[in-house]
Parts: sequence; structure tokens; C-alpha cells
Amino acid sequence: MPKIKICGISTPDALDAAIAARADHCGFVFFAPSPRNLTAGAARELSARADERIGKVGLFVDPDDALLAEAVAAGALDAIQLHGDETPERAAQLRARFGLPVWKVVSVAAEADVARAGAYRDAADLILFDAKTPKGAALPGGMGLRFDWSLLTAYRGPLPWGLAGGLAPANVAEAIHATGAPLVDTSSGVESAPGVKDPALISAFCAAARGA
Repeated sequence: MPKIKICGISTPDALDAAIAARADHCGFVFFAPSPRNLTAGAARELSARADERIGKVGLFVDPDDALLAEAVAAGALDAIQLHGDETPERAAQLRARFGLPVWKVVSVAAEADVARAGAYRDAADLILFDAKTPKGAALPGGMGLRFDWSLLTAYRGPLPWGLAGGLAPANVAEAIHATGAPLVDTSSGVESAPGVKDPALISAFCAAARGA
């Protein structure tokens, strides 16, 4: 049964819905341009509410060490997700500095993009394949875009991995069947508006993923 991550959690209601639906991880976004961005104070409150009931993953885009240190402490994070142009060297450096698992997002549009995951073999703990956003897009993810899942059918990488990009209650079971993804991650797919999580969609997504 795949693990489930609900990313972009920014309110107590959304957090409660993810926990009630038995999601394995919630994602806290620390990236100012995102409608899901959290302040340190908001992350602290959500983390205290979550307690140990769900894993807390912080999402960052080419962060500096100061932002990471503040967010890791405020959110009592269990993992660091890197969604920018971070090199394997940078990923390894952050893993060593903070002593937390590092999830590296690899943006996919073609077969060669999937192959890039191998570079993080000794630098990350999990690879998250997401859809490549258009050039000039304001956000690196969370836009509801999906990629050709058949690019992953033969993937046998050295690291645990997960699937993101355009996943929603209506297609997550199909995505799991098509790719064998051991983890699925959604954000905009369980929203009624950008940054506004819908508890009913969170529940439906988790049920569909488990039913797959």
C-alpha cells in the first residue's frame, strides 16, 4: 500500500483532515511566492497540533541555511524536501548539517529527466518525481500538472521514490497502477482554490490511494 503525502498544509482544518484520513505525511511549504507558504509561527502552531500523529516534511526551493534552520526548528520537521536546482553536493551538505532525511524533487518531462535521479544516489534519501513546470512559471510545483507516467514504468533506481504532479482523487489509483509508486503526493489536487485545502477531497484522495 503506497504511503500518502498531502502537501501545502497551511490551516488546522486541513491538517486535521489529513490526520483523520490517515495520510502518512503532511507538507509544510516554506517558499514565499507560494499561496501555501508558512511563516515560522504558523509552522510552529501546526507542528504542535500535529504532534506525532503524522510525518512533517518541509518543502524548500533553493533555500539558504538560515531559512532552513528556522523552519526545521519551528516545524519540528521530520524531513527536508528540496524542490529547486539543488545539486547532489548541496543535498548531501544539508542532510549532514541538519541530520534529517532529504527528499529531492526531480522535475520530469522526458526520459532523460528520470535518469537524473541517479545523481542523488548518495545525497538524498528519497526521490520525488514531479511534472516539469513551464519556463518562467512562478512556482516549481503545485500547479496541477502531470507528466507521462509511462516514463516511470521501467524505473529501478537506487533510492526509494514517490510520484507527484497533477494527482487527484479521480486519478491517483490509475497513477499507482501505472507506475507502482510506493508514495503519492498531492497538493492542488485536493484544493477548492489555490492554497485552500478541501477536507472532503483529502479524504477521497487517501481512500482512493489505499483502494488502489
